[in-house]
Amino acid sequence: MSQAASTGHTTEQILRASAAWAWFPRDSEQAKTHLQLVRYPARFGGGVRGSQVDSRADPGAVIDHALEQTKSWGETVFTFWTNESDSPDLEDELRRRGADHIDTVAVFARAIDGPAIEVPPDVTVEIVRTLDQVRDVDSVNVPVWEQSALDDDGLRAELAEVTAALDAGGGLRVLARIDGIPVSTGGCTIVDGFARLWGAATLEHARGRGAYRAVLAERLRASAERGATTALVKGRISTSAPILRRAGFVHYGDERGYRLNV
Repeated sequence: MSQAASTGHTTEQILRASAAWAWFPRDSEQAKTHLQLVRYPARFGGGVRGSQVDSRADPGAVIDHALEQTKSWGETVFTFWTNESDSPDLEDELRRRGADHIDTVAVFARAIDGPAIEVPPDVTVEIVRTLDQVRDVDSVNVPVWEQSALDDDGLRAELAEVTAALDAGGGLRVLARIDGIPVSTGGCTIVDGFARLWGAATLEHARGRGAYRAVLAERLRASAERGATTALVKGRISTSAPILRRAGFVHYGDERGYRLNV
């Protein structure tokens, strides 16, 4: 596919940007031989995530390498996310080894200056700049992502990351409230004209009330101010994908997650 998307980026550019997207949490470790491997810290459940295969080895050898690295880090779970740019493709070999298919995300993109997103008047949204806001973000993330709460040092480290990205113009974190109560959050990183939208989470009792849309709209607005022209997001098929379609995002393919116990 080579047609220009309504975003101003071509389909190839969008798919390459999606393939190049990997998350390196604070206190994580990473290695990149044959594929990108990231060891997640304990607060995110640990384990190793793999992606971005670029190797002349066969799929079995690539997976063997990933499992050996997982074991050398003392981890017992290896999770791999597919991408159309993988070379070689590992999906058949993962299935042959009995890997569990754990999730599918849809790759979506749209022009940041596209259609406005309607936000209910009872939802307020703010860019995170203070320790209290970081604490409120954590109060949403902990139950949604089933992760450990940050201690005081962790909260301060998180604030330092958030404010450094904000000051540099390379990213931001957004928080939404209903009746003053924090209910939804999401982050954004700006790379090569793309706004990577990540980490969206909404408390279960507040879903369906427009909080996710408010977080989405604010990230688009703030990203445009910082020079991004295309929003890129990976939405879970079962939750955010329908909202993203209604918000003008175009589907560019799927990425599937597989898990192997080492």
